[in-house]
Amino acid sequence: MTTFHFIGIKGSGMSALAQVLHDMNYHVQGSDVEKQFFTQKPLEEKGISILPFNRENIQKDQEIIVSAAYSDEHEEVAKAKELGLEVQKYPQFLGDFIQRFTSIAITGSHGKTSTTGLLSHVLDSAYPTSYLIGDGTGKGEADSKYFVFEACEYRRHFLNYRPDYCIMTNIDFDHPDYFKNVEDVFSAFQEMAMQVKKAIVACGDDEYLQGIHANVPVVYYGYGEDNDFQARNVSVTAEGTKFDVYVRNNFYGTFVIPGFGKHNVLNALAVIALCHYENVPVEVLENHLKTFPGVKRRFSEKKLGAQVLIDDYAHHPTEIAATIEATKQKYPSKQVVAIFQPHTFTRTKAFLNEFADALKQADSVYLCDIFGSARENSGNLTIEDLQSLIPGAIVLPEEDIMSLKSHEEGILLFMGAGDIQKFQRAYEQSLA
Repeated sequence: MTTFHFIGIKGSGMSALAQVLHDMNYHVQGSDVEKQFFTQKPLEEKGISILPFNRENIQKDQEIIVSAAYSDEHEEVAKAKELGLEVQKYPQFLGDFIQRFTSIAITGSHGKTSTTGLLSHVLDSAYPTSYLIGDGTGKGEADSKYFVFEACEYRRHFLNYRPDYCIMTNIDFDHPDYFKNVEDVFSAFQEMAMQVKKAIVACGDDEYLQGIHANVPVVYYGYGEDNDFQARNVSVTAEGTKFDVYVRNNFYGTFVIPGFGKHNVLNALAVIALCHYENVPVEVLENHLKTFPGVKRRFSEKKLGAQVLIDDYAHHPTEIAATIEATKQKYPSKQVVAIFQPHTFTRTKAFLNEFADALKQADSVYLCDIFGSARENSGNLTIEDLQSLIPGAIVLPEEDIMSLKSHEEGILLFMGAGDIQKFQRAYEQSLA
């Protein structure tokens, strides 16, 4: 029996895909660096072997799937080529695999993971659904009707996919190490739009998405009255956010989601629009939107004494502003303390002023050293450059984490895409 061997199995997409194939009764194993990642826990729970990188891992009867992060020079890739094995990059393999199902790609500069998780949760409650979420979660069913997956625009990886449907949440300038400007990002999304086979569900409140052209219908959602699916009468409750949905100005239903902030309403609207297009009953939507448990590292809450600790992946100014807004909506009478670790020097440099403006919305700001990528040069940029733009901001060394204790009843918001979690863990341990 063929074994699928994943080179770089701890990557979020790779981990999720390995779980999907394992659930479909394929034999799966993989290799990676020996550092601990949150994505390996579900692999271990399913008994999927994770080996340290070693060229001896590669054997003749394997199909090789390699993370897009690794080149042909990697020792295991080189060995696979020597043995004449077929080596497929993750996006290439996934692009072929999704053709077996009604495939739904979720893409956008922000909100991909949360929207993919929400759509998976709702559809899976109604039909056999396989899904691949960017937080490292994957589930496979051999008789799936739908395959829901996160499609990343970085390095135009999503152009490997020709999905039936595509949800586009927004277009924003990010990944400045690859994209030149927001127009360059738009060109990638425009190219993706031409590859969609049935319909596109796009946020009509986004000025760039309004300019998308496609060979299939484009259905728009948002707060603006020109959208096909519009949210009205939005109110914040103790349970979350309640809103009415109008479809082309006709009342469709009232929905409650456990999340807070405008971005979560928009994510829910995208899911409602897609499900409406696929004739999912409104009762299914009403029942399951309100029970969504969330995805990993997206507003993950933990109570610690009188404080609430929130772990969030926010690493772009737009995401930071949205996360702080959601926190203030949920905890209007509490002090919001932002603890932020910038991710990559290129992103920090490109958005230095925007990061400062977003973080100023918090009541207190702590900054952790920039989490650099091995592929980039610091260019003499330091965390003090960001600190100088935020009045009262404090640089937080890992060994001086106890200063957070002074915010006795505060909401501690740990944000970043690097290893910001180690600061939260250190703080929790210091109180144990």
